[in-house]
Amino acid sequence: MDEPEMRFSSSLELVRWIGWAQRKVGEDWIKTRELSHEQAFALGFLVQNPGSIQRDIAQLTRTSAASVSSLLHGLERRGLIERRTEGGNERSKRVYATPEGAELIAGFGDAIAAADDTILAPLDETERATLHELLTKITAHLPQPTR
Repeated sequence: MDEPEMRFSSSLELVRWIGWAQRKVGEDWIKTRELSHEQAFALGFLVQNPGSIQRDIAQLTRTSAASVSSLLHGLERRGLIERRTEGGNERSKRVYATPEGAELIAGFGDAIAAADDTILAPLDETERATLHELLTKITAHLPQPTR
């Protein structure tokens, strides 16, 4: 039996569906590495921002220091990150992805880029440029996401 065809009544419903398809690829990629979304996010952040402090990660993820500590503890147990005391101050620890952590998370951007190519495959270059131009026009008037 064939599944019923999904029909959407608004452009924004279609945009949400596209976002869901991209997010699903990311979630599947993360799951195969036995990471939670939060762990993958924190690990990716640490690869790009070595030596961050836990407060940076808490602000970025909008979670409490205790939640970040627990999250990092799980990554540390797996040997994916390490916390280093610097300057003799035991209360101030910098967090680094280990080479194993960086290797585990490597390729996420490529996986998402491949998903984008698959999602945009029905469009030729001109249509892709037009879509980008229209979405840029729409998002220019929206609040900017905070980092």
